Amino acid sequence: MIVLEHLTKKFDKFTSVDNLSLHIHKGEFFGLLGPNGAGKTTTIRMLMTLARPTSGRIIIDGQDMTRNAPALKAEIGLVPQHINLDNELTPRENLDLHGRLFGIPTKERRERIEELLHFVELEGRADEIVRKFSGGMKRRVLIARALMHRPHILLLDEPTIGLDPMTRRKIWELVRKLNTNGQTVLLTTHYLEEAEALCNRVGLMNKGRLVELGTPEELKIRTGPFVVEIDKGGERRGHFFPTREAGLAFMQQLHHEGHTDPVSLRATHLEDVFIHITEAPPSAIGSLQATREEKQKS
Repeated sequence: MIVLEHLTKKFDKFTSVDNLSLHIHKGEFFGLLGPNGAGKTTTIRMLMTLARPTSGRIIIDGQDMTRNAPALKAEIGLVPQHINLDNELTPRENLDLHGRLFGIPTKERRERIEELLHFVELEGRADEIVRKFSGGMKRRVLIARALMHRPHILLLDEPTIGLDPMTRRKIWELVRKLNTNGQTVLLTTHYLEEAEALCNRVGLMNKGRLVELGTPEELKIRTGPFVVEIDKGGERRGHFFPTREAGLAFMQQLHHEGHTDPVSLRATHLEDVFIHITEAPPSAIGSLQATREEKQKS
């Protein structure tokens, strides 16, 4: 559904996205992860034609984005990182304006608005001014607005940023329903438990480059499914192992060597993989990317 071929975006001498190649399948829930400055939002902006690639191609459903941008943009809905609703309008009016911009006929537009207000559970607040809404309610309006023109692809750029855990999980329920209905979803997030709970596959970016790709379980297995954490002087270090027994043997070795720092053993989380890879030295990251690209060729 979405194919990125050697996608690169440079700003003067700074490379924000560096030779990114990626294939997101139809109906997939894909997570694009990485630290601040990794190139995630720039990638989203290029998909939305808000930024022009320096080189490379974006192919949507078999069509080149650079040649069919207006038509293909209508296939994409965006829930942006920053809330950009018209705060002096109601949810109903915000959706109506968006529907008008996409040329949706009046009868269809009104039916679609009611359908989406029900979907995001805002029927009872549909005619109140958005300015009075909580952050979570505004996020729900953003999701409804992104779906107004029935896009086949939904881009979620950190959609739950700043929300409390209960509200965040409510948003999770909404986007799960979308993916269940066959919509292709691309998510960027800093909440690693969010990606682990929602995504079929994830791609990990660092300094503009894709350094890991796979299901959350695959990434944890590659790094090491068990981690021994050592707390030393207020700093926590993780050592990864292929089995629980190997982790226990390492803990026993530390004990025999006289180490007295607090030590614990647990299953690896996606967040551990993220930290392990993004804190690796540049040479190690380059090696990871080279290994991944070699696997793709074979």
